[in-house]
This record gives sequence, structure tokens and C-alpha cells, in this order.
Amino acid sequence: MKKSNVYTRRGDDGTTGLVGGQRIPKSHTRLEAYGTMDELNSQVGLLLADVSETDISQQLLRIQNDLFSVGCELATVDRLPRHAVTADDVLWLENAIDQLDAQCGGWKGFILPGGSRGAALAHVCRTVCRRLERRIYAIDDGVPTDAILLQYINRLSDYFFLLAKKINILAGVEENIWQNRC
Repeated sequence: MKKSNVYTRRGDDGTTGLVGGQRIPKSHTRLEAYGTMDELNSQVGLLLADVSETDISQQLLRIQNDLFSVGCELATVDRLPRHAVTADDVLWLENAIDQLDAQCGGWKGFILPGGSRGAALAHVCRTVCRRLERRIYAIDDGVPTDAILLQYINRLSDYFFLLAKKINILAGVEENIWQNRC
């Protein structure tokens, strides 16, 4: 029987290959960052499976493609300059945020994650995105991360916050506001 192309056995020693062939430990901060990107992209896929609104679906597909490019950049240390996302991508995301914000009304207080299933999934995407941002900042191998990429990831978590609000509105579900007991 022919060997599958899925496994290579090269990672059995606890290392993984970066774009360009360099091998790093699977515990490396760079691998933790792009592994978290992969987790976020999977969560976006789960959210996408729950969304029926065409505009939102198209936005989420674009974001998934952008995240794959981000992962490629994070997995590359020897090719500069890298521009997985551009200032135009950040601007596109800011415009999407502005549109969602205009549709969702003003500040009502801190929102507890949840409401409808789709909104809950968007909140999971938001929190994984925040972790991705922390993991990117934690990369400690001396290779600078593109500032635009960091801006994009920062805006992306804001997008997921407002998307959760929008999904609850579309579902006719009231958000739960935090009852401060501090």
C-alpha cells in the first residue's frame, strides 16, 4: 500500500518545519502563534457554518483567507519583507467594523459572551483572536513581526465583538449585560 502524503514522520522528534526548511521545537513561541492562528481559523469555520447571512459569510471567508496568509507569514522567518495582510486589509476590516457598529446601537454596558449560538461562537473567535495577538507579541526569535499584521489582528477581535452583537440582533436575542458586583 502507498504511504499517505498526510504524515511525513519528520515531526516525530518534537520539531516542525518552517517555510524555507528551518526546523524549530514544537514548543517554540513562533509555532504557538501560528498554531493559535490555525485554531482561530477553525473557530471562524465553525462560526461560518452557523451563519446564513450572505454578507457576513463573505466577510468570514475573506477573514479565513487572510488568516491563512497570516499563518504563512508567522511560519516564515527567512524571507523579508513579508506582507500577509496590507494596510488595505486593515482598512477593509475597519470599514466592516464601522458598518457593524452603526447597525448595533450604542454602549449598554459590558456584554457577557453568549446570546444566540452564532453570537457565542463569535465571542469564542474574539477570545482566541486576543490570544493570537498575545502569542504573536511573545515570539522571541529576533525576527520582527510586520506592524500591519499586528494592527489587523487587533482590529479582528473588535470585528468579532461587534459581529456577536449583530448576530444576536439578527436572531432577535437580547444580550446579557454584566451585573457589576465589585
